[in-house]
Amino acid sequence: MSQRQLKLGAFMRPVSIHTGAWRYPGAFPDANFNFAHYKRFIQTLERGRFDAFFMADHLALLNMPIEALKRSHTVSSFDPLTLLPALAAVTERIGLIATASTTYNEPYHIARKFASLDHISGGRAGWNLVTTSNPDAALNFGQDEHMAHGERYQRAREFFEVVTGLWDGWADDALIRDVESGIFFDPDRVKPLDHVGPEFKVRGPLNVARPVQGWPVIVQAGASEAGKQIAAETAEAVFAGAGTLADGQRLYADIKGRMPALGRDPDHLKILPGCFVVVGETVAEARAKRAHLDSLVHYDSAIASLSIALGTDASQFDPDGPLPPIPDTNASKSGRERAIALAEREGLTVRQLAQRLGGYAGLAMVGTPQTIADEMEAWLEGCGADGFNVMFPWLPGGLDEFVDRVVPELQRRGLFRREYEGTTLRDHLGLPRPRNRVFPEG
Repeated sequence: MSQRQLKLGAFMRPVSIHTGAWRYPGAFPDANFNFAHYKRFIQTLERGRFDAFFMADHLALLNMPIEALKRSHTVSSFDPLTLLPALAAVTERIGLIATASTTYNEPYHIARKFASLDHISGGRAGWNLVTTSNPDAALNFGQDEHMAHGERYQRAREFFEVVTGLWDGWADDALIRDVESGIFFDPDRVKPLDHVGPEFKVRGPLNVARPVQGWPVIVQAGASEAGKQIAAETAEAVFAGAGTLADGQRLYADIKGRMPALGRDPDHLKILPGCFVVVGETVAEARAKRAHLDSLVHYDSAIASLSIALGTDASQFDPDGPLPPIPDTNASKSGRERAIALAEREGLTVRQLAQRLGGYAGLAMVGTPQTIADEMEAWLEGCGADGFNVMFPWLPGGLDEFVDRVVPELQRRGLFRREYEGTTLRDHLGLPRPRNRVFPEG
């Protein structure tokens, strides 16, 4: 039996990352914009003892041509910080992770919203700290041009310090609520932040008490050099992209290897690659499901997805030729590098690469509950991951199959919990509660 157990998040983007998911037989076509469906999904995940429900977000329509965009089921979705408090009310234990951009938000807003979510949920909140990579988002926030990659990460680092500083501005015992004396809170246990930096000037204090968990769990998803460094400095969970175990092992060693010099314990950061899972009675049946799902992706969407990944207009390339040299752009560097590496590794034409990306081109486990458990165990024992952010091929069927068939196999092997042992997301992930830097005594 393994000495370690997997951590499992459900990556909802906003339900399935696959462009053809809404068209699959038996799928809910409106799954991404129907609260009753979300309630069903998260309660199924909680029954499966998942660590967290992970809600991705976009601040603009995907930057692809309208002929491709009209085929995307992610074109309309709920704001995560509106949806997750509602889901907190219909669940008891599962963590609730929301994406919120440091590029197009203010730190006070983010500190207040996530502190509120943590209190509402009883300590189950997590913040996926991202720097928005979609250039079109700038046009929705009064800017003509997207902030440069390096500047986004510089802003993000200071943003993190301001948000966590605001959370620490309240001592855990600040709220007295003494009915006899009429004192509601102790003003000596609340302090303004008085932050002045290159990006932000924030007085504080926050008008929400310190979160239940001290800080909501800090999640990061960038895989560029800047992204890996900010993860090593700040993150407690990393949503990683990796196509092979060897890729995963390199990223795992890279990020965790930076932490001791920063005074951080590598065990206090969980690496969770995204993993697309298709379950079948046999491997052949699972592959047939995947092939049918991929067949539902229209080429308009496929070539647009490739353009997004590369940060350049791929519709001008020869569809049946090799991928030409791709210059650096201001879009996501890690996404471009993964697409180029995939084309080189498998010798794909532009058309073939586009079709793969139009569905899902990252780490996939397609097989029986036994073969999927074998692969997950290999990643865990091989130090390629601490667990996975599971992506479902369609909803609800793909989710139900994982919870009803794969989770029991993982539990049988001792690789996954049978019951929740704690109540907070930090409890689930085995993370310590952060010490208050303003009131270190408590």
